[in-house]
Amino acid sequence: MLDLLPLLALMIVVGGVAGVIAGLLGVGGGIVLVPVFFYTFTALGYTTPYMMQIAIATSLATIVVTSARSVMSHNKKGAVDWLILRGWAPGIAVGAIIGVLVVGRLESRTLMALFGILGLCVSAYMAFGRSEWRLGDVMPTGIRRALTAPVIGLLSVMMGIGGGSFGVPLMTLYGTPIHRAVATAAGFGLIISAPSVIGFLFTGWGTPGRPEYSVGLVNIPVFLVIICMTMLTAPLGVKLAHALNPKPLKRIFAIFIGLVALRMLISAFGA
Repeated sequence: MLDLLPLLALMIVVGGVAGVIAGLLGVGGGIVLVPVFFYTFTALGYTTPYMMQIAIATSLATIVVTSARSVMSHNKKGAVDWLILRGWAPGIAVGAIIGVLVVGRLESRTLMALFGILGLCVSAYMAFGRSEWRLGDVMPTGIRRALTAPVIGLLSVMMGIGGGSFGVPLMTLYGTPIHRAVATAAGFGLIISAPSVIGFLFTGWGTPGRPEYSVGLVNIPVFLVIICMTMLTAPLGVKLAHALNPKPLKRIFAIFIGLVALRMLISAFGA
């Protein structure tokens, strides 16, 4: 347990910050947690070749809890669009399951490169996206939904994030009001994280160099600390969102995500 104390102390701070960001900007903490987990585990001397997978799996485990809580809260306010959620859930779940299989077969460097590329895309959209941009007036159905939904699940699992980073832009581009998009994307996050975490709990057993008290690829102490802190600080982020102008804060966060993504790319290519 003494070896875990530096890790847990840092996770208290990280979880608190992630909770505030999630409440303030309406984005999931996964896009912050994955790189922090990866670099923290590495700095503390863990050397498993599955380091990026452990960061992804542990991040998704936290999203199971936070997404479930978020969906229940939004549903009490009538903000969740259940028609969209029910229509997109099967395809997203299929993509998430495929994502678990893909992540288990990729090298950490490949996952780092993917996180860096997609992270830059998310950063660019946060910085330059406009609320008036539209691809259509209603969410896709039929073959377009059948093709798009699994991609959302697949890419989200490969990045260790929930439904917000891809789901919210998609829904707003098709005319869904932002508050309803955020609420419904929380449901996407639960559909993405729940099946994938079950898969990750049964993956990686016997792999040397894993952090202590890991079940499969999920590190349980880090998961518990992050959950406790995000539950405490997310309401503070919500209060700040109503007291501050979120637009400049969102651009600052976009720059931060862009820098983190670039750092991941540099690490992936050995620089």
